[in-house]
Amino acid sequence: MGKKKVIKQTEEELLKEGEKAGTAVKKEPKSEPVVSKINEGKVYIASSYNNTIITLTDLRGNVLAWASAGSIGFKGTKKATPFAASKVAEMIFQTIQKLGIEKLSILVKGIGGGRESAIRSFAAKGLDIVSITDVTPVPHDGTRPPKVRRV
Repeated sequence: MGKKKVIKQTEEELLKEGEKAGTAVKKEPKSEPVVSKINEGKVYIASSYNNTIITLTDLRGNVLAWASAGSIGFKGTKKATPFAASKVAEMIFQTIQKLGIEKLSILVKGIGGGRESAIRSFAAKGLDIVSITDVTPVPHDGTRPPKVRRV
């Protein structure tokens, strides 16, 4: 390991680099997204044996907000309780109020215990619920049965 040679730049080279860096940094400022008042929205409730997840979207399907029992702070088996689902619904209701949504259509998916309590908490808040739809996937034929065991 020999001595290292330090290369010094002249003032002209430093000025040229500064000009190059100045042009690279200059970008157009990003425009702020315009928040318009949304009148209608969809609420997707995904309730499993382990958790309850509620997603708020507009009519096109763009996600506006979401919350789950785990994100609120429930841990373990307490995430799948009806109480946790009602707390998640209250959290989503706060964002619904901020956005000014008046009409909701609710789509429920899953077989957990939080289905009913989440719907009831939305109905108790006085929102205009247009429809409640169950979109739980149901197998219509199932998988192929195993072959007969030969000994």
